[in-house]
Formats: sequence, structure tokens, C-alpha cells
Amino acid sequence: MIQHTVAFRLVHAADSPEEAEFLTTGRSTLTAIPGVRDFTVSRQVSAKSPLAFQFSMVFDDDAAYAAYDAHPAHRAFVAERWVPEVAEFQELDLVRLDA
Repeated sequence: MIQHTVAFRLVHAADSPEEAEFLTTGRSTLTAIPGVRDFTVSRQVSAKSPLAFQFSMVFDDDAAYAAYDAHPAHRAFVAERWVPEVAEFQELDLVRLDA
């Protein structure tokens, strides 16, 4: 299992219609891609980070993650929305360590 997360800050003003539309479109676009599970959108509540939001999703395996990454809807979202509207981000792809 791979948990793919990306924390980010938008170029849009906080609580603006543009911010809300980006988050809504991100959710609807990315959850429609086969293999995406447990998609969440979260808001940062700590002043310790300038990154205001996080998308998180789970993939069953490397193949599912690779298919998502190559999917035309994901590529279009990144090119048409992410690149022009995200000011800063940090991506993490995590696998669980069992003790």
C-alpha cells in the first residue's frame, strides 16, 4: 500500500471562490481515476507550516500508483490547474512500516 500525500499553498486568497473551486475540482477529478482510494482533502490548522491544504490518497501497489500518475486526467489536472494555481508544495509517498 502506498499513501500519496501532497501538502500545498494556493495562489488564491483564503476562503475565496477560486480556492473552493480548485479543491472541489481536485477532489472530483482525482477520485474518478481508477485505483485511487481513501481520498481526503485536509486544511492545515497549525501556524507551523505555510502549506494550507493536503490531498491524500491510497494506492494498493506500485502499479496502481504508476497508472494514476500516467492517467490523462491526472496529467491534465497537473498541467492545467496545479502548475498555474499552486504556489508551493511538498509531496510524500509513504509505505507503512510494521514493527
